Amino acid sequence: MKDVYPSRRALAAEFLPRLDPVVHGNWSEDAPLSAGQAAQFDRDGYLVLEDMFPDEEVAFLQGEARKLLADPDALEAETVITEPGGREVRSIFAIHAQSRALARLAADERLAGAARFLLGDEVYIHQSRLNYKPGFQGKEFYWHSDFETWHVEDGMPRMRALSMSVLLAENTPHNGPLMLIPGSHRAFLTCVGETPEDHYRISLKKQEYGVPDEDSLAELAHRHGIVAPTGKPGSVVIFDCNVMHGSNGNITPFPRANAFLVYNAVSNRLAAPFGVEKPRPEFIAARGEPKAIRPISGPLMEAAAA
Repeated sequence: MKDVYPSRRALAAEFLPRLDPVVHGNWSEDAPLSAGQAAQFDRDGYLVLEDMFPDEEVAFLQGEARKLLADPDALEAETVITEPGGREVRSIFAIHAQSRALARLAADERLAGAARFLLGDEVYIHQSRLNYKPGFQGKEFYWHSDFETWHVEDGMPRMRALSMSVLLAENTPHNGPLMLIPGSHRAFLTCVGETPEDHYRISLKKQEYGVPDEDSLAELAHRHGIVAPTGKPGSVVIFDCNVMHGSNGNITPFPRANAFLVYNAVSNRLAAPFGVEKPRPEFIAARGEPKAIRPISGPLMEAAAA
């Protein structure tokens, strides 16, 4: 398969043209997003949907997140990632495969329906995780484009994927909220440096390869600015796979937490990685024949009784 987004090969970074649409679906009056929302996502590369989940469902999800955090030994050991230099849990991967409640969240019509519209295809979960940013101890996530890593290390062929961050705690301007560079998804910024073997073992704690250079980041930030969406639990931030994003550390006493779901188009299933010999493991990037999600409507709590 031809590599139309080569990265980590040249000695200097460069901006390559985006060869894929941002919104793949055709808007109609029965679309799950308004015409204005679809246009904003196309323009900025992200969208904030407030009050997507009522208080009862938020409490249900928060309880599930606390349960997983309280007993990490009950989870697959490799899926639990701790903070660099510490024992606090940073992320738990493959949550949709380890929690019936979070599998139900991933299949929810409010999320999966929007993903199917924006990607113009049936969708499946490429990656899922719970991100915790504990008070005082939560470290930063450095600037990056998810697609660059998914392409180079996982073999995702084209830009036909997106992420949804379901807020499980209030995101304030102070506790390390997600930051994005709106409009940065319109070009593909290549990275430099040959990827070490089993890079994921380090990068999930602190990414050092597949990160953009400072000059290019400064150019993007000066051109487009930086936004940091905030919101209360139950809000959802949707962002394009190629938008530049990151977050600061959390030195406040107020923890940040979110359920993070990556939807990929079934037609965009993973091939061989474009920049490494060995792909990352299944808990980070779903391989093989994708299983399309059948969106489910109704309260999330029904998952507990199923």
